[in-house]
Amino acid sequence: MCTVVIRVPEAEGPIRMLAVRDEDPTRGWVPLGENWPERPGVIGVRDARAGGAWLAADAAEGRLAVLLNRQSPEPPPGVTLVTRGAIPLDAVAGRPPQPTVATAGFNLVTVDAAGAVIVTWDGVDRTETRIPPGTHMIAHRDLDDTETERIIAWRGPFTAASTEGSDDDWWMPWLDVLRESGGLSPVDARAIVRDNEPLGYPTQTTLLCVASVAPGDLDVKYAQFTEPGHWNTVIPR
Repeated sequence: MCTVVIRVPEAEGPIRMLAVRDEDPTRGWVPLGENWPERPGVIGVRDARAGGAWLAADAAEGRLAVLLNRQSPEPPPGVTLVTRGAIPLDAVAGRPPQPTVATAGFNLVTVDAAGAVIVTWDGVDRTETRIPPGTHMIAHRDLDDTETERIIAWRGPFTAASTEGSDDDWWMPWLDVLRESGGLSPVDARAIVRDNEPLGYPTQTTLLCVASVAPGDLDVKYAQFTEPGHWNTVIPR
């Protein structure tokens, strides 16, 4: 149940993003880097098992994409689910996803100089929506979902926090909000930094990325939690 916070400016200015990943910590990953030799110039967080990406970016194309799980029904009998790791990689290459019944649900957020778009797939219907100006959150349901407790609790504080700092630290006010949210129990429905194991899921918050995208300028930084599922001070690099 990953979480993305995104700020789209009213006029000129960079799009800012904070992406927090929840995953089974025993499922290996490769930190942010040029992890696909066959895709020169693409950086991202690589899944060590299936080889795909959770988040990917291509500075030359000026495009970034991140994939979040979305609630969806079980596939039809006889259908085996396929990995979704190629979806962010294809998205930064300009190829929008075309999911099938063999694709589990997802929310794909893509950002480039023209703005931000979210593609949702619930296992039945695919929708594509341009994200309007403002500060928004998305998790495993819709953008700014009014029934997702972490969005109800934290969209206001993220909206109030400035991201007008320098390129070296613009994300600090958002990390302050994330640190405040870390005071909650990691099983609290409002928590962003999560430990879902007691709830019957193997996922815990493992890492985050911050990104800034503007015409001719794309920057992504990475930080990893020393103890999955629990807040600790992180410094994106």
